[in-house]
Amino acid sequence: MTGTGTWIAYVGPFRFPWGEPGSRRVFGLAQSMAAAGRDVVVVSGESGPKTPVTVSTAGAGLLRHVGAGERPSADASIVSKAVQMVVRLGERTVRWLDEQPTRPECVVVYGGGAQYMARVGRWCRRNGVALVADVVEWYAPHQMPGGALGPPHLSAKFALRHQYPRCQGIIAISSLLERHYRERGGRVLLVPPTLDVFEVKPGGHAVTTEAGPLNAVYFGTPGRKDLLTTIIRATDAVSRRTPVTLSVYGPTVEQVRDLLDGADLPSSVRVPGRVPQQDVEGIVRNADFSVLVRPSERFTHAGFPTKFVESLACGTPVIANLTSDMGRYLQDGRQGFVCVDHSSTELERVLRRAAMLPRSQHEEMRVAARATAESSFDYRRFAQPVAGFLDSLHGRRYAIDGTTGPAVARTRRSRGDDIT
Repeated sequence: MTGTGTWIAYVGPFRFPWGEPGSRRVFGLAQSMAAAGRDVVVVSGESGPKTPVTVSTAGAGLLRHVGAGERPSADASIVSKAVQMVVRLGERTVRWLDEQPTRPECVVVYGGGAQYMARVGRWCRRNGVALVADVVEWYAPHQMPGGALGPPHLSAKFALRHQYPRCQGIIAISSLLERHYRERGGRVLLVPPTLDVFEVKPGGHAVTTEAGPLNAVYFGTPGRKDLLTTIIRATDAVSRRTPVTLSVYGPTVEQVRDLLDGADLPSSVRVPGRVPQQDVEGIVRNADFSVLVRPSERFTHAGFPTKFVESLACGTPVIANLTSDMGRYLQDGRQGFVCVDHSSTELERVLRRAAMLPRSQHEEMRVAARATAESSFDYRRFAQPVAGFLDSLHGRRYAIDGTTGPAVARTRRSRGDDIT
């Protein structure tokens, strides 16, 4: 199905090209590979398309998509879903790889945990194909169903600590992950979230005037990362004296009320709910600021919020505290405003400051936000680094038993400076 010649398989049980934050990550990185001259087939978790369809022809390479059917159907029983996601995950991806007339030059894995990684890793070892892990998180136990001893957390932890370091290469989304794997002898490339910035239509002017309300937006699924409760309560407190509104896209009204311990929504907050990912761009573009507040913990510094990149690409300044590598791209008063911590009191102070911002300065912020996105997050920016990284993998094999591939720096782990 892939024809002849060299190509890359980008595999995982994710949705593609839309459906979850990982969809954007995979799309951007695959576009960089195609721009570098590689033919890329994204093998996602959906049941279709059955044969590769062209997604993008930008650049010298070709980007196509096929579904391996790793994700259970919505009407499957709980038992069937558990068996597929815990016991059999990866079987269909390996079967698809076996069916191809030519072997890929490398396989890039996004997500799936230990079972998925083990199956794909064994296939790569048997076939002499390089394996690359695209690492975007370091999960905390409370983020996963079942906590520290639950199968999802144990699976993710085993992959992060033992399987990924044995890959021929690692693509890390943050400098924290880059340092971690580089110190363990890995060949690592740092690539933040990317997208086709020049396809995103930026807002051309400040939306409100000095006399109008500040129109802030939160979008996404808060999960256990984003402090949406803090954002809502800070907005409510500020709105009593300063005109400010907050629109929350993603969670339902019921989910937001649960976060507020059952309390009614403040009058300054509206919750339109979930919208198609394709509609997010227009929503963010028409806001004055997007707001993102996260606790300063290891898992928030290991990841990198895609919504931050999307907001800058829309030319919408960001109000946020600095986690991960955001401090490289968000300067206070330039691309938005920086909260010195994640407290409600600090966010209230910054929201009041934003509400008093003159229109001319807001327009300058919008221009700076867009310029930062163009220079730092467009997928074309990483085409050459990705090409060099992929070229460096030739001749390297996946070390499923730790006997080949990059050395693992056991001395560093023995000192106790591993991420746990």
